[in-house]
Amino acid sequence: MTSSDLPHSPAPVSSSGALAGDSAEGLPADLPRLVNSVIWPGFVGTTVPAWLDGALRNGLAGVVYFAHNIDPSVPEQVGALSTAIRTANPAAVVGVDEEGGNVTRLQARDGSTIPGAAALGALDELTTTAAAGRAIGRLCRAAGVNLTIAPVADVNTNPLNPVIGVRAFGSSTALVSAHTAAAVSGIQELRVGACAKHFPGHGDTVTDSHMDVARVELTMAQMREHHLPPFQAAIDAGVASMMSAHIIIPELGETPATLNPQVGTLLREMGYEGLLITDALDMAAVRATVGPGEGAVLALLAGSDLLCVGNPLNAYTTGRDDEACYTEVYDAVYDAVSSGRLPVSVLRQAGARVATFAQWSQGAPTAAADSSAEADAVIDWVDVAARACKIAQGAAAVSGYLADLDAVVTLVDARTGHNMAAGPTENFLATALLDEHQVSTLGAASLPAPELSELLGADSSQGEPIIVIVDSLLSPEQQATLALVAQAAPNAVCINAGLAPEAASTAGGLTTIHCHGFSRVGAEAVVRLLQA
Repeated sequence: MTSSDLPHSPAPVSSSGALAGDSAEGLPADLPRLVNSVIWPGFVGTTVPAWLDGALRNGLAGVVYFAHNIDPSVPEQVGALSTAIRTANPAAVVGVDEEGGNVTRLQARDGSTIPGAAALGALDELTTTAAAGRAIGRLCRAAGVNLTIAPVADVNTNPLNPVIGVRAFGSSTALVSAHTAAAVSGIQELRVGACAKHFPGHGDTVTDSHMDVARVELTMAQMREHHLPPFQAAIDAGVASMMSAHIIIPELGETPATLNPQVGTLLREMGYEGLLITDALDMAAVRATVGPGEGAVLALLAGSDLLCVGNPLNAYTTGRDDEACYTEVYDAVYDAVSSGRLPVSVLRQAGARVATFAQWSQGAPTAAADSSAEADAVIDWVDVAARACKIAQGAAAVSGYLADLDAVVTLVDARTGHNMAAGPTENFLATALLDEHQVSTLGAASLPAPELSELLGADSSQGEPIIVIVDSLLSPEQQATLALVAQAAPNAVCINAGLAPEAASTAGGLTTIHCHGFSRVGAEAVVRLLQA
């Protein structure tokens, strides 16, 4: 892919700072379309609501799909939805959070069939990561999606990070840089835009910016050394879009990066000319400070091009419908232009980048994608996920642990919540086990410790297999459950779906499979290992 193929050609700016089409005498007649051209909302339902159809016909940039927009029981539904959106606006940017692993929208009900970033980073095969990118690209094209909000380019240097974790390729800058570039290249071979996130790096936070303002207590020298290189690698790979982070870097002031002009300037100084997308404006770092409307205006002034409004079904948007979420942003941007606070030239520049991306995305997949299709089709992603697993040996042997198909498997779920980016999911491990086993699932949080200990001790004495799932080895609650399981049933096996230690180690002394995420493909990989 050459630089001339990429969607990096904004409209020309005159020496006065104005763009062609601006009126020196007043507001442009096409202002409603200009405002719409930079807004990217979510919506409720599996068909196009009337308000959205009208906005698309009046130049709305496009939409972002969430799991509630997808009906997996009707395979053709999402493709028909994308067609209806493009009937209203042929240049619509249809986006989705499709990272593979923990974070999927198109496969949300049954879980992703593509390993996530942490598994791919642990395996460290760049050709496999590129193939995973192509798999995501093919999934998106089949759904009529032309921009996937992936890959995560954050370097997860803080093990307490509550929102990145296994969504990152790892904690090594060099490894994350290499795999980010490979994923970008793979995705974009399908002429689906990749989106490297979350610039300038969300990997060293201890706060989830969905729920609060996140801070990165690093100097810019440290950011440049450890966190910016993967974004530079994405730029060098020709990434079509970038997503900003709602993080505060004290050296750049107390304004979240999405709203901070210094961050926009930093990105452009790195040689990036493409589409800059805000993280969702309904997240707490914006919602609870300046609000989505004002946040939209500040983001445009800071250099953003496309305003991601967010998911209207998030708990924190309760009481406001999807149209109201969109209208709040539209009205704020319109009023800012009308008052002269937001120059029309800024709006035209941003809209031009969106339009250029949309035009690029209408092209056919590259020849490389065609030539790799046959080889990609036979990749066994469960085998890939299994090879990525790290096994730490305790009392129980992994091989053959589930060889007795008549045994009743006791599955203890010690997890205490869910990642906001992934959302609540089914217990994919229980589903994978149920294909060939009887399963008794116990929620550790809902059972008194003595009762849970008694149940596990009884199962252990009868030789029944016991599996405990954790997703944070640093959680005191999960550590307590692990200790209880290890005491009552030392032959149990632990499945760690969270971050793995650099050197694979047992969790609570139990034989442990570190599977780098909780997804359908990861769960099937674990079951395959235990049955082998």
